[in-house]
Amino acid sequence: MSRNIWLISDTHFNHENIIQYCNRPFGNVHHMNETIIENWNKDIKQEDVVYHLGDVYFSKKPDSTNILSRLNGRKRLILGNHDDGKDKLLLQTFQKILCWRMFPEFGLILTHVPIHVDSMRGHKAGIDLVNVHGHMHDKMVLLENKRPDSRYKNVSVEHTNYAPVNIESLRTGNV
Repeated sequence: MSRNIWLISDTHFNHENIIQYCNRPFGNVHHMNETIIENWNKDIKQEDVVYHLGDVYFSKKPDSTNILSRLNGRKRLILGNHDDGKDKLLLQTFQKILCWRMFPEFGLILTHVPIHVDSMRGHKAGIDLVNVHGHMHDKMVLLENKRPDSRYKNVSVEHTNYAPVNIESLRTGNV
């Protein structure tokens, strides 16, 4: 059985204010949490690998363990600016915690914050990479003429219908 690789960023579980900050379409944090969990588990099988590109959850409410334990897949974390790499819950939830991950076979580099374009050129892979990132929520990396820069793919939940996206869809340009 083959495994799929999925990507998601900026779930911000239990973060009440993110709903207003990013105009998320939820009436309350419980509705947001449950929608993201349901969307996640709809496509993710237990053998699938999910890279969360940071900002997993925002508060240490008692139900945070319950929320993260309900997410399917073999989870790996690219640390975000709101994540603590020594957080016990994150260490229990994620098989690996990384600062970044390169997939030369897909032409991708995964980070939380978008990286400078010079960091995406001339890698040992011999290809220019596309930066898959989060952090910017509902915004995009723009060129000087205010057009989206195709070298960047934002997988913050605001851009993915609050669900993980398959890495193949990034390669084919469907995200």
